[in-house]
Amino acid sequence: GTPRCSAWRPPGPPGRLLPRQWPPGSSVSCGSYQPPLDLGELPPAAARSHLSARTSKYICKDPKINEATQEPVNCTNYTAYVECFPAPNITCKDYGGNETHFTGNEVGFLKPIPCRNVNGYSYKVAVALSLFLGWLGADRFYLGYPALGLLKFCTVGFCGIGSLIDFILISMQIVGPSDGSSYIIDYYGTRLTRLSITNETFRKTQLYP
Repeated sequence: GTPRCSAWRPPGPPGRLLPRQWPPGSSVSCGSYQPPLDLGELPPAAARSHLSARTSKYICKDPKINEATQEPVNCTNYTAYVECFPAPNITCKDYGGNETHFTGNEVGFLKPIPCRNVNGYSYKVAVALSLFLGWLGADRFYLGYPALGLLKFCTVGFCGIGSLIDFILISMQIVGPSDGSSYIIDYYGTRLTRLSITNETFRKTQLYP
């Protein structure tokens, strides 16, 4: 079949060129988000000609960041899109059979990237309030926990112990806004990524001596 040019790239800084190799004279179907084609899927003759194949590439722009939210512009349902440009002299074929020849200046496809839901709660403000006014419950009031804030205010931060615990939890981004939104943190700053095991998570077989 016709090799596919999927909208895929490995983890790393955005905007890198991704070399992909196909047999000479082949066309590339763009706009597909399937994993990269393995050489084992190519006919034997095409796989043997892999060493003499020409290289096709595409590059995706960095997302435009909203200064207020520090998230990609037009983030909807935890997804935003960035423009990707095929390299010059690449011909792409869509599912309707229509071919497009790219010069390197046209948008080939839009790649989805993850983004977060924020609602005005700044991580820097939350940490500062917890550090300097945590004993008055200011951090809990700010994050939308008025009952806990009032309790900390009346007990002077649970005699300082509760203030220390809250400072650690907020600094580690374990405690967040009460509405379930994420903190506003610099897009290229330090963020906490929660990892979980699901049915789709690959688990490497443990080898025991």
